[in-house]
Amino acid sequence: MAGESANDVVIVGGGIAGSALAIVLARAGRAVTVLERDREPVDRVRGEFMAPWGVVELRRLGLLDLLVGAGGVFARLNIPYDENMPGEKALPFTFDLSKVIPDIDGAFCMGHPAMCRTLAAEAGRLGVAFRRGVEQVQVTAGAPPMVGFTHDGVRTEWRPRLVVGADGRNSAVRHQLAMKTLADPPHNLLGGMLVEGVPDWPQDIEVIGTEDRTHFLVFPQGGDRVRLYLCYDFADKALYAGADRRQKLIDTFAGLRCLPQAGMIAASRPIGPFNSYSNEDHWVEDPTAPGVVLIGDAAGHNDPITGQGLSIALRDVRLVSEIILAGKYDRSSFRPYVEERLERMRRLRITARYVATLRAEFGEEARRRRGRALRRVFVDKMPSPMPAALIGPEKLPAACFEPSTVEALLAP
Repeated sequence: MAGESANDVVIVGGGIAGSALAIVLARAGRAVTVLERDREPVDRVRGEFMAPWGVVELRRLGLLDLLVGAGGVFARLNIPYDENMPGEKALPFTFDLSKVIPDIDGAFCMGHPAMCRTLAAEAGRLGVAFRRGVEQVQVTAGAPPMVGFTHDGVRTEWRPRLVVGADGRNSAVRHQLAMKTLADPPHNLLGGMLVEGVPDWPQDIEVIGTEDRTHFLVFPQGGDRVRLYLCYDFADKALYAGADRRQKLIDTFAGLRCLPQAGMIAASRPIGPFNSYSNEDHWVEDPTAPGVVLIGDAAGHNDPITGQGLSIALRDVRLVSEIILAGKYDRSSFRPYVEERLERMRRLRITARYVATLRAEFGEEARRRRGRALRRVFVDKMPSPMPAALIGPEKLPAACFEPSTVEALLAP
């Protein structure tokens, strides 16, 4: 049944980006409804690491204390265990993430489903109408736009002032509005899994390294839980397939010679799925239409190898919320967001390409290249795009993202 809506904003997608935006708008008195497909948050093996610049965005949105209180932890130290720096050789190169940005305790780690539940509960407490189990969402651009959906067997159509698409990488809103998505070629597969039974893992330490044919990452999740990620070549896909793929992942970590805590992980128990995805960038040059704006992964996502997804989404939430709270809903008002995001994603795309080349290409020459590049940055003080993944892409000079800069770092 078609009709007017009392909503200022209807948000399609109740994940982290959608729920965060709903909270910010509801606090300012805007009438908001969130339409979410899943009855309960699902572990999709992504979105559990927040770089320090993303923590800044979380704090600016007034959401940091909420998530810390719900069990989130800070990874304050990064130890670069690697085939070039195995075991104790890596310790002198430990990086203090709590010193990257003043007053930010490091990288923030928390399970994605737990974050979703916490933010959705806060949105509901503030009066946001949070509808779960929504099906057949249909969005039409216009002034005003139209959003139709089916919930508990009832078909509804509304015309709010604005529709926000926050429905993830496979955004139905983006597809319906025929927004062109650009993409880099796939580089690797990246998969992850949540495990428990690792009580001796220091919950303030993350590990990122490469050995043989795998790039591995370990992030604390609170208590005795850690999240394991593995980036590997498409040629090795069969090694991590089949009914026993979760044990295969644990076995790979257990066999890492450069990682002193490998034995801890060998004794861990999987408590979530092991899913893997191709890692490459996808982006939309203009994630807006009349009466519609996309945020988060729906607007395009960075190669997850540098873990920028949550930070990107929270920056989107802040910029879009500021425009809405200024009383602007027309498409032209979102141009500053579109332009900032386009440059932000371009810089992060260059950063991710560099990191993927450095960390997720394998073999003897790749190992030597990784060692050369690190010496050039830390000894020769050559510029690099890599700090963008920690402090934010806008904080570095434009020269850090020039092709000549990356070529010089990776040169033989």
